Amino acid sequence: MPKKGDYFITTLKRAHLEWGSHRHTSTRGIIYGEGYLQISARNARNLNITNSNSTNNNIYNCNSSEGFLVNVQLKSTGSSRAGAIHAKQFSGRRNLRLIGNWFTHVGARIGDRVEIRFISPTDILLTKL
Repeated sequence: MPKKGDYFITTLKRAHLEWGSHRHTSTRGIIYGEGYLQISARNARNLNITNSNSTNNNIYNCNSSEGFLVNVQLKSTGSSRAGAIHAKQFSGRRNLRLIGNWFTHVGARIGDRVEIRFISPTDILLTKL
């Protein structure tokens, strides 16, 4: 589980900004406005950011530094292989458009960087750099 003060920076790619529409799979229909924040395998292991395959928490309270996101919930999800416990991304819990809406609000573009800072083991602050 992450500790207070842990952080990492992710660089946005098209897939992060257009998660619901820029797809290489037909497992579900196109949904515009979805977005996610990538967690590298190295960061997931080093900070012990896990998914639902682990008994650790994978739901985080989140705020953004400019005030658009206030006490929303993010979920750490995905894995590099079946059964792996470390997460690949943060997405809105029960709302896959949550991060996409924030991307729109902050004018996020491909190549922009986002800091994901843990202000406690279960609280995150997002900042577009």
